[in-house]
Amino acid sequence: MEELVRRGYDALSLRYDQEYGAETKYQPWISELSGRIPAGGTVLDLGCGSGVPVARALATVGHRVTGVDISEVQIRRARELVPQAEFIRADATAVDFGPASFDAVVSFYALIHIPLEEQLPLLQKVAGWLRPGGWFLGTTGHRAWTGVDEDWLGGGTAMWWSHADATTNRTWITQAGLMVEQEEFVPEGEGGHALFWARRR
Repeated sequence: MEELVRRGYDALSLRYDQEYGAETKYQPWISELSGRIPAGGTVLDLGCGSGVPVARALATVGHRVTGVDISEVQIRRARELVPQAEFIRADATAVDFGPASFDAVVSFYALIHIPLEEQLPLLQKVAGWLRPGGWFLGTTGHRAWTGVDEDWLGGGTAMWWSHADATTNRTWITQAGLMVEQEEFVPEGEGGHALFWARRR
């Protein structure tokens, strides 16, 4: 399934940004996160896409941002759009960083592309990468669902998702060693996702 996700974002990188309003999406979340971490803090954007808006917005205000994405096209675009950040093409479940490397880890709409059995181990790695008191800000599934859209965004390319429900995600985040501080429902179409703010103990 990793290959299917990679190919989907390689093919529809630009369409995805256009469809979801890359310039303006997540702005309240990004602004709030920026205010919660030290000036010049280190941030990991896991599933960074084209680098817009998360990496760009955080780098613009002086944070040191590292982005990771599985899609070669997304990473190429991110390096062009956000030259002041560092970008790594890698599977989020395979990448590694030193303990306590980051003041925050952001992951928007990326965990839902990772097989369920790999999500808790990844969250455990995320907790280890965070400094004590560091923030994890991420979206997860809200309702349990795994499946494929054969014509994603009408672009003639398939995409695959794997969602646990919000209660399971909250449990996993806690088991990983993070304290959930806030949780909210983010609607999308007929469904939506859960947004979590959690801190490293």
